[in-house]
Amino acid sequence: MLESGWTITVLFLNKILPILVLPLGFSLFLLVIGLTKKRHSFIEAALVLLYACSVPWVADRLEAWLEAKYPPIPVEQAESADAIVMLSGIFGPPVADGYVLNVGEASERLEGSIQLWYHHKAPWLVFTGGRPPWETKQELEGDVSTRVAVSRGIPADHIVVTHEVGNTADEAKAVAQLVRERGWKKVLLVTSANHMRRAAIQFRDASVEFVPFAVDYCVDPKRKTNLLDFLPSARSLAVTENVVREAYGSLFYSMLRWLH
Repeated sequence: MLESGWTITVLFLNKILPILVLPLGFSLFLLVIGLTKKRHSFIEAALVLLYACSVPWVADRLEAWLEAKYPPIPVEQAESADAIVMLSGIFGPPVADGYVLNVGEASERLEGSIQLWYHHKAPWLVFTGGRPPWETKQELEGDVSTRVAVSRGIPADHIVVTHEVGNTADEAKAVAQLVRERGWKKVLLVTSANHMRRAAIQFRDASVEFVPFAVDYCVDPKRKTNLLDFLPSARSLAVTENVVREAYGSLFYSMLRWLH
């Protein structure tokens, strides 16, 4: 009974509560309060918040803050390890054989992993078997990544795909199992720069020694500010929401570790 209650609590804190914390959800919450209670201050606060979170000037700075902890590293300068571990989350909806793959914005994870292997940074390439429970994909992401890597010349017997995983915490546990079974000491962890903070927490909690190799940077720190940076856009709101989601996720798992 206690375990069931704990599971429900974790589900609420991890999946449901963030909806109200994210800019769009919180703005709508303020609007509802303002309209039902006829409080103009709540409506004004909602509009200001929505505008602020929707302009590139804010979104890019938040993204840059998230990415700054793990600056890019030239492939040649990356540390050597026992295996290169790429986290899932790079493919869109599945396609039939013969069609071009639907690759998302995080495709640099795959490219970075392949380049690391070709630069002899590790003898093994590990893909996680990503398949979130709410998606309808029949094939694990790791199997799709394997086909791409093999087509790029990497031998199939140097590739390992973990069992099915649904999130970053599952990925860390699956990799930890591989590390124990194969006697690996250290892995190169490849994921998007804005996701590395949260991934690092999960892999530390799973007692996996890793070297971060971040890719998929979204912000150019040298770009100059211009008028367009203050015009709201759906893209900037999505960026801000992702930053808040990642920050919340890091905080959530840190609190979970403290509670345990």
